[in-house]
Amino acid sequence: MDSQSTPDIEPFTLPGQFRPSGAPPHYQAGQHILWREWCPTRRHRGPEVVRPVTVVRDDPSGLVVWLSAGTPVFRAVLSDGRDFRQTPVNERHRHGRASKRGAWHGNGVLKIAPTGVPWSVWVFWDEEWNHRCWYINLEDAHRRDAAGIVTRDHELDVVVWPDRTTEIQDEDDLAASVAAGRYTEADAAQYARDAEAAVQAVQEWTPPFSSGWESWRPDPAWPIPQMPASLTSDY
Repeated sequence: MDSQSTPDIEPFTLPGQFRPSGAPPHYQAGQHILWREWCPTRRHRGPEVVRPVTVVRDDPSGLVVWLSAGTPVFRAVLSDGRDFRQTPVNERHRHGRASKRGAWHGNGVLKIAPTGVPWSVWVFWDEEWNHRCWYINLEDAHRRDAAGIVTRDHELDVVVWPDRTTEIQDEDDLAASVAAGRYTEADAAQYARDAEAAVQAVQEWTPPFSSGWESWRPDPAWPIPQMPASLTSDY
């Protein structure tokens, strides 16, 4: 394990350098920033998830970034190092969290964070660049600083298939989080309403779904972003 924690990042009691997403100054296209997810039960109160990404576009309507295959990342694990997703759902939320070094696998993901909404939209392709799905990740409306954005995952997700049908997933994870005291019943009810609002956005086919991002391709000359040396993981 690393001897140092990551820098303290507190997205609910925000220090002055954090600002809402959408507010200037905006990131520049091609700039490398950090996509960070915070968890209150992590030992060091820093981000449990860190993903270096390349800015595609940033303006008042939202942020679009590219997460390239092979990018070094910190992913969430249990405080003893066990893999989160390989732990039974009724147990995984009853332990503290830590971060573990790894790399992003697959064909890369385009991540879209519309301003002011409690979710982000991820665009997935297969290895031949056929569009697989949109994936709506329920999370805090994003905050940002010079290094990148910070949010917190809300467990629920919505898969949007190419035929525009939707599927709400991970309701069992959210229920287990409530049972473990990580979220309240009121939180869960709000997150369920947020999921329905996301489904409504799909049904109305509003941006970013109607924006043609499934036809977008990354610049092959873009270098893979690296993890800042100042950040250290638990494992």
